[in-house]
Amino acid sequence: MSWYDLKGRSLIGETDWTKEELDIALKVAEQMKGTYYSGKHTPVLNYKTFLMMFCSGSTRTRQSFETAMTQLGGHSQFIHAETMRFSLEEEPGAGESIKDTASVMGRFADGMGIRLLDDQIDYYGHGDKVMRKFAEYAGIPVINMASDVNHPCQSLTDIMTIKEKLGRVRGRKITITWAYSPWIRGRCSVQGTALISSLYGMDVVVANPEEHDLDPEVMAECEEKASASGGSFEVTHDFKEGLEGAEIVFPRNWFTGERYDKGKDRELEVAKRYKDWKYTAELQRELGDPGYLLHCMPVDRGNEADHEVCDNELSWMYDQAENRLHTQKAILSLTMS
Repeated sequence: MSWYDLKGRSLIGETDWTKEELDIALKVAEQMKGTYYSGKHTPVLNYKTFLMMFCSGSTRTRQSFETAMTQLGGHSQFIHAETMRFSLEEEPGAGESIKDTASVMGRFADGMGIRLLDDQIDYYGHGDKVMRKFAEYAGIPVINMASDVNHPCQSLTDIMTIKEKLGRVRGRKITITWAYSPWIRGRCSVQGTALISSLYGMDVVVANPEEHDLDPEVMAECEEKASASGGSFEVTHDFKEGLEGAEIVFPRNWFTGERYDKGKDRELEVAKRYKDWKYTAELQRELGDPGYLLHCMPVDRGNEADHEVCDNELSWMYDQAENRLHTQKAILSLTMS
């Protein structure tokens, strides 16, 4: 296995690449970060184009990918899906088929990213299905910039940050906990982090109210990866029990499995029952060991986590956000150069 084996490969789910392949991406990301701070240039994608198709909005994803392509010497092209004429459903009269759209986009560029999740899809799994169909027909690498199921760019960033901060990853306890917020968000970030943490031999705990169970297939895969890597994986519905002894805590809201059947209004009513599921400074001091804050952002301050938890010396949020730039440079370089 070497870095050139990843040329032309898509990355849609965390386990689309083996651990050895993810290790290569991490090594390149670390090198890219070092080069970035040395002031040197890395124009490995000169004259190459990365198409970024946003079906869903973002806070930092567009910024980090555009910056990454600029620093790599290439060009990123922002595409808002609403301005195109393709159809997710591929019904006669609805719009151009994904096959036709993807086949032509692949003639224009060297790689493409897609962001498709939450309110822009009709059912859970829809976004992942569309991305894989684009990858089937585009003939160029397709990178998942967040789907309803996975978020590999964020997941790789999370492991990079943990390695950077703590050195050894295996055997560290990470608690991924549901936290109250009226924002009602998707599962991709928490599921992706649970997957990659299990793959890297961490002791992973997912804590959530019973209504907010995650995708059972993803949870089964986490258990399988943890067993193979020498880590552990468990799910608890007791908030404080999940936090006890955690070195790292990732508190985030996510919707229930009935989100697309019963609607967002019902989601909010269910979430309101668990307003006490908040990562507070008091809980960090009492239960964390020491309870470093990991969060993909945006964080709902005052709901998901206290302001103090977001801003104290145990918070990794901003370093973690920066690392998206470096991991994405690695992914783009490996798949497109």
